Amino acid sequence: MSTHPVAEVPDHLFPDEQTEARWRARFHAARVSLPDWALEAPDRTVYISNASGVWEVYAWDRATDTHRQVTDRPNGTLHATVSPDGERIWWFADTDGDEFGTWVAEPFAGRPAGTEAAPAVVGAKAGYPAGLEIGDAVQVVGVADDDGTTIYLSRDGADAEVIYQDEHDGGVAALSYDERLLAIAHSEHGDNRHPALRVLSVADGSTVTEKWDGKGKGLSGIAFSPVVGDSRLLVLHERRGREELLIWDVEADTEQEIALDLPGEVEADWYTDGTALLVAHTHQARNTLHRYDIATGTLTTLDTPPGTIGSAHTRPDGTVEYSWSNAAEPSAVRALFSDGTDRVLLTPPGDVAPGSAPLTDAFVETENGTVHALVARPADAPEGALPTVFTLHGGPHAADEDRFSAYRAMWVDAGFAVVHVNYRGSTGYGSAWRDAIEGRPGLTELADVAAVHEWAVSTGLADPARCVVNGASWGGYLALLALGTQPELWAAGVAGVPVADYLAAYEDEMEPLRAFDRALFGGSPAEVGAVYEECSPITYVDQVRVPVLVLAGENDPRCPIRQIDNYLARLADRDHPYEVYRYDAGHGSLVVAETIKQSLIEVHFALRALKLR
Repeated sequence: MSTHPVAEVPDHLFPDEQTEARWRARFHAARVSLPDWALEAPDRTVYISNASGVWEVYAWDRATDTHRQVTDRPNGTLHATVSPDGERIWWFADTDGDEFGTWVAEPFAGRPAGTEAAPAVVGAKAGYPAGLEIGDAVQVVGVADDDGTTIYLSRDGADAEVIYQDEHDGGVAALSYDERLLAIAHSEHGDNRHPALRVLSVADGSTVTEKWDGKGKGLSGIAFSPVVGDSRLLVLHERRGREELLIWDVEADTEQEIALDLPGEVEADWYTDGTALLVAHTHQARNTLHRYDIATGTLTTLDTPPGTIGSAHTRPDGTVEYSWSNAAEPSAVRALFSDGTDRVLLTPPGDVAPGSAPLTDAFVETENGTVHALVARPADAPEGALPTVFTLHGGPHAADEDRFSAYRAMWVDAGFAVVHVNYRGSTGYGSAWRDAIEGRPGLTELADVAAVHEWAVSTGLADPARCVVNGASWGGYLALLALGTQPELWAAGVAGVPVADYLAAYEDEMEPLRAFDRALFGGSPAEVGAVYEECSPITYVDQVRVPVLVLAGENDPRCPIRQIDNYLARLADRDHPYEVYRYDAGHGSLVVAETIKQSLIEVHFALRALKLR
């Protein structure tokens, strides 16, 4: 039984009823993901929504414009797709958010009352998801566990057979449209952060061809051409220090590199006739969409609003559908038609979320390069330096972008300036920036955070006596590490689902993350234990000076609970001021009420720690 000080949960954050209602309305507003559609039955789609108060799977029949909630589970459901013929919905069934489970399936129209969804692939063991490809006659499921990676293949609904198994991390990448070829990602060379590709014959599992660009240069298989008999595979590579595109004809073993005159990085998917690519371009935390004609090499910019595009795809008639938001405006699923008109495609029930403050850019020059930060400031804030929260993203291979966030807006409403730091390790700024944390993770990122902190104070944005560091997952790890290694910078710290004791975390976390850690640190703890210790928050716990809040999921496979308890015990031994909130889910919650509760706890804690309440 935990005896840690339990975090306070106030009834409200603001005395003003209108302000209180506004921040809660942003969280309660229903949101939807970009619908995934069936290749052979385009009117049958599935999407994820929080309309019920929990993120669950929904079916949308566009022909009749009817919607049906597919799943209803206490801790929600996040992963789902629809079979090519539109007849079955597949969704991933884990236990209370632990991410360990199996794929199940049910009819698109719904299963009979009183029945449960059936196993989608009979004979595949439970594990962490490692890719999925569904054809008409062939289904391929990737499973990760302590044994490494196992890929199962089922033919015409028969029991699954193992088509690939290896101790290293890997997964399913793409299945050809005619179901003859299967591309898999693997890290048999020992580095799952820079994977290689192998193409197998579905008929007998033999290797058709392979591709690896060498140490430090990963390859990602995106999708085969959506044309029967076409063996072209769209691939993401980083041969020139950033993510770019190539088309690999795996049977002819020929390549077509696609060099685009765009800054930043790109990803893409096929138009449905296989003649063009829908390119998503990322630069300075914002996105644009483009059509690339493969035969002519012509790149055309599509007319989308400024901001961040979460995902996008094309329809058979050429319509481009995409999810979009920016910091000031809530998310929407939109459709850009071939005649150039654009409209909202799917409107969730209820009121639209109230808007919030826009983000502005800061480019901070350091000896290690330019650090890009995004800044939000309350519109009605008084002149002068403000209490400031430095919110550090997870990943580490991710990035903060100009997207809507009810969480950020809540801090802004509470009078804080918010600073997001796209530290070294972030994606979207080139391979060298992403990989700069290798060998010294955590401490490398925090050097960039310190530089942005110095900029924020020197420009008069941040009050140096009222700076809070917070984050979740890798961001929570960085927050705890910052409190111990940069104690003079921070007045309080908030860490959600963090790595707190790296050696213990390595022992307990899922195997794909252990593989990631080995690639990131340069080996296992048995090989480079001193590096793990140097980069672990618990090593510096005795140097923490300020109040700490930790939030942790009991079933978290990524940042397991034992290693967090180790860190908290050290704080308790010092009689250091700290508070803890534990919840019965995994690496975050899919329940809106729980998300609101945790966000309320965090902001309330920071206000008290800074003596603003």
